[in-house]
Amino acid sequence: MYFDTHAHYEDKRFNSDRDELLSSMPEGGISLIVNCGCCVRSSRFGLGLADKYPFVYASVGVHPHDAKGMGDDTVSELEKLLSHPKAVAVGEIGLDYHYDFSPRDVQALRFREQLELARRVKKPVIIHMREATRDTLDIVGEFRDLSYVFHCFPGSWETAQFLLDMGCYLSFTGVITFANARKAVEVAGKMPLDRLMLETDCPYMAPEPMRGKRNSSLFVPYIAEKVAQIRGITKEEVAAITTENGRRFFGIDAGDAG
Repeated sequence: MYFDTHAHYEDKRFNSDRDELLSSMPEGGISLIVNCGCCVRSSRFGLGLADKYPFVYASVGVHPHDAKGMGDDTVSELEKLLSHPKAVAVGEIGLDYHYDFSPRDVQALRFREQLELARRVKKPVIIHMREATRDTLDIVGEFRDLSYVFHCFPGSWETAQFLLDMGCYLSFTGVITFANARKAVEVAGKMPLDRLMLETDCPYMAPEPMRGKRNSSLFVPYIAEKVAQIRGITKEEVAAITTENGRRFFGIDAGDAG
């Protein structure tokens, strides 16, 4: 059974068959899913899915793209949502300098505010980092007491070593199956297995051989197969290890759903 630690089922691409698709997950071998918030609305939507499906959990946060839309009361709204019993993390939050949809100083301000929130509510953090490695690491370094997973890890082995030394987890998407994914393959091959997690980031970035299709948690086994090839172990071992890692990071007891 597999744990998809990062999905976006609030996306409109699931509007036509969301319930049918999610209902099929246990039969498809998917035991746990974390639906990740990108704004107050998507965070609330994810918690609604968590209420409906026992194997779905949710994170709560505002993505750097939407940082400019945060108001003075946004953090207090997020804090209320984080009181939900199936709200397991703050995120996805961080910095994104690829698109710069929000000014960089605003991204940094809202990033720090949400890290302070995570500290208050004692929740782990899901980090989005794109073309902003130095500034992200500097800000995370101010909050070393928190637990982090760097989702869709984009960095070099040197960056990975720095984060692993901090106790962080690294998560890999279908990108690791792409022919040009040299850095991801290197990091997944060298890092400790007990810090590695799997995710789809669906509906984005479907793995080979499903590339170009709408992604879903049902495609996690393709990512696991690639990691198994890299590490020289079985896909079943990867599934068991990464599921346990995800449970530990998010604080989901083995007796809970999945």
